Amino acid sequence: MTNTRLKDLAARYLNKSVDTLAEEEQRVLRQIAEHRPTSRDAGAVAEEQATFGDRTADKVAAFGGSWTFIILFSVVLAGWMLLNSGALAWLGLSFDPYPFIFLNLILSTIAAIQAPIIMMSQNRQADKDRVAAGLDYEVNLRAEIEILRLHAKIDDVILARLDAMSAQQEALIAEVRALAAQPGSAPETRG
Repeated sequence: MTNTRLKDLAARYLNKSVDTLAEEEQRVLRQIAEHRPTSRDAGAVAEEQATFGDRTADKVAAFGGSWTFIILFSVVLAGWMLLNSGALAWLGLSFDPYPFIFLNLILSTIAAIQAPIIMMSQNRQADKDRVAAGLDYEVNLRAEIEILRLHAKIDDVILARLDAMSAQQEALIAEVRALAAQPGSAPETRG
């Protein structure tokens, strides 16, 4: 695609010069000029930009916010408390007797580690939302430009038809005048 084509599209449909266009606007105009689709999958674009840490944070947050985690963690907590207050306490081998201070330390550590990971995942979700909004903007811009292009085409067709009709009308008027100018072709009047 030539730079002239891009300049023409920018001036015609966005009333801007190419150097003032945002990246998204330039991409849309290039896609129009190259007859390529504009829509892209926001999830795929976000996944392309994701780092290993981003994907790990998403998986940890997904597991930490699931029923599987809640049920599993409840079973571990109940087992820990029953074991340390029941069987092991009876044998005198309890390693974390009531009030379960070691269990509280483990829970605090898990919460301290899990909270920032969940926040990273939420930040990544916000980034995905921004990518999706950008892609939506591109698709909307493309649709708006295509509508403007269709209006221009329809206007051209209407103007061509009007010109043709006007030429036909002029020809008919000339024919009528020629007939009226012939001797003996004057309209009869009744009186």
